[in-house]
Formats: sequence, C-alpha cells, structure tokens
Amino acid sequence: MIFLSYWFVAFVACFLPVYWLPWPPAVRKWLLLGASVVFHGHFAGPAGVVPIVALGILTYVAGLLRSKFWCVVGIVASVAALVFYKYLRFLCESLLGAVVPAWGEAAWSSAQDWLPGAPPLAISFFAFEFIHYLIEVYRGHEPIRSKVDFALFAIFWPSIVAGPVKRYAQFIPELELGAKSVRGDDVMIGFLRLAMGLVKKFAADNLTAWISFHDDHYASLPMSMRWLIFVGIALRIVLDFSGYSDMAIGFARMMGMRLPENFWFPYLARSPADFWRRWHISLSSWIRDYIYIPLGGNRMGPVRRVVNGIAAFTLCGLWHGAAWNFIVWGLYHGAGLAITASIPALLGRTGARLETGMQRLWPVAWALTMLFVGVGWLLFFYPLPQALTMLRLLVARS
Repeated sequence: MIFLSYWFVAFVACFLPVYWLPWPPAVRKWLLLGASVVFHGHFAGPAGVVPIVALGILTYVAGLLRSKFWCVVGIVASVAALVFYKYLRFLCESLLGAVVPAWGEAAWSSAQDWLPGAPPLAISFFAFEFIHYLIEVYRGHEPIRSKVDFALFAIFWPSIVAGPVKRYAQFIPELELGAKSVRGDDVMIGFLRLAMGLVKKFAADNLTAWISFHDDHYASLPMSMRWLIFVGIALRIVLDFSGYSDMAIGFARMMGMRLPENFWFPYLARSPADFWRRWHISLSSWIRDYIYIPLGGNRMGPVRRVVNGIAAFTLCGLWHGAAWNFIVWGLYHGAGLAITASIPALLGRTGARLETGMQRLWPVAWALTMLFVGVGWLLFFYPLPQALTMLRLLVARS
C-alpha cells in the first residue's frame, strides 16, 4: 500500500510542515506541484510518467484551443491510452484468443515489446479526468489557462492512487483556497479523516487475510461460517475502498482543500439506485454524466433504459479491471439497476403500490438490497464458476 510505505511516510513528514509555512499562494502551488511530481515519479517510474505527461500536454493544449476537433482528438487519445495500457492483454488473450488461440498469443507477444512492465500508475483515473475536462471544454466551459493549475489538477498527489475522480470546476477553487492559507481546523479535521482511513485499511487487510485463509476449504465450512465470509467480503471492500478515499480526502484537507466525498454509508442503501448514489460517488456520477446520459439515459423508454444501464455499468466493471469477472459484475449491476427502475413503470398502478410498500417496509428493502450487493461482490472477486459455487453453498450443504 503506497500510503503506508516508509518512503511515503518520510515524504509526508518532509512536505507538509514546509507547505504549512506562510508562503504566498504562488509559492505554495509550486511546492505542491513539486511534491506531486516527486510522488508520481517515484511510484510510477519513467515508463509510467512519460505517457501521462504526453496525454496531459495534449489535453491542456486542446483545452486552450477550445477546438471541437482537438477536444475529440484528446478524448480519443485518452481512451486509446487506457485501452492500450490496461486492456490490451485482455483483448488479445480473452477476445482474439477465443476466436483463434494462436492469434491471441501472437498478438500479445508482439504487444509486449511496446508495453512497460506495468500500466502507468492510475491510468484509469488520469484517463477519466482528462476525458471529463475535454468534454466540459467541448461543451463550452472555460478551460484551465494556468499551466501550474492544470498540472496540479492532473497529478495532485493525494488523489492519484485511488481517487476520488476530480472535476476541475470543483478542484480549481479548492486549490486557490488551499494556496492562500491552511487553517488549524483543516489540519485537525484532515488528520482525523486520515486516521479513520488508516483504521479502515488495516481492518480491510486483516479481513482479506482471514477470507483468503478459508478460500481453499470453503466447501467444508459450516453454513454459518460461509455466511460470515459472505458478510466479511462485503465489509472488506467497503473498508478498503473507502479507507483509501478517506486518506486522500484527509491529506487534501490538511492542505486546506476539500475533495469530493466518495462513499456515503453505502450499506444503508434501500435499493440498487440508492446504493450507487452512495458507493464510489465520484465514479458512479462520472459514469452517469459521461456515458449513461449521452447514451440516452432514461429518456427513450424502458427497453432503451435497460440497454443504456447495462452498457454503462459494463464499462464501470471494466474500469475496475481487465477480466471477465469485472465485466460480469458490471452487467449484473447494470441489469439490476435497469430492472428495478423499470418495474414501477411497467406494472403501472401495481408497480406504484409495490414501490410505496417497499418504502414502508424499509427493512425488507434494505435486506434485499444488501443481498443483491453481496452477491455482486462474489462476482467481483472470483471467477464466475467459483462465485456461482460459493453462492450455491450459501443455501446448500455441499
């Protein structure tokens, strides 16, 4: 974990006290940019930095030109970089290889000559933020003109690792506030948020070890233990993901800036839609604004709503990783969202009464939602055959 490495602890211990000194805003921005460059360079390495610098320069220039053509070029370049670095092996081996295995092996063997040992650090976050920026400029919003401000939007070190996915219209005003001054209460609140994230992350790591210990003999466990592991898997991911976000938000707050909230008690949700309003908020809102709504959203009838939802969440699944289990997880959530949203309209008055009844019987709605989400986590973490076996063993002895 990057935020717990010895190098990172030394980095923070050196950077924050210097940043807190009463510098002029311009100097504080340069200090933050220098720290972000050091952070990104250390963890990404030259092979990971160069593609991001190239994409960043293209995105910045395209935004300044305010040309629809160059905005499209920048968006296509970000998508192409994401596919090339993160999904090329999956495309070669799982898709092309499924047609002709020899072709898949040959394509991946050739592609390895062009790829670094690992994808650039956080390529998904960079791609999504650059795409968001260019789409908003394409729509007529004012671009970032300051090179320093744009560079900080691109490589602001607290959010590089695991988000939140930033929106530049929200980030730049916060950057200005943090550059002007850092109040003591911001440092205190940020430190408490950081501590909460660390506790979550330690708990998640311990749950991961406990779950992994039982993976090999899951079928021989008592039914009660299988259900306990089912709950543990759900707790592990919320603690892990929200712990990272808490730490990023905490570090930013200690610098006088507020990053957007990313998790808001997702396991209190009473429907799949409510869950996604609370879970990985910066990602789900990005998917909504830049994929689901442009595809037509819910404006084109129930059938198209289902298709749009499934398409959007298939991409959401792929965003988490280049593997079939992530695609299946995305399809599962996309179908669940689309179906639960369409049922009231399809059933007419009966659907309206059902919806009202579920609102009144909120414990039932909550339990069904948590069951739906929990099944999804099995699909997320395990290959489909293993996930289905684990699901079956929750209701069958063997």
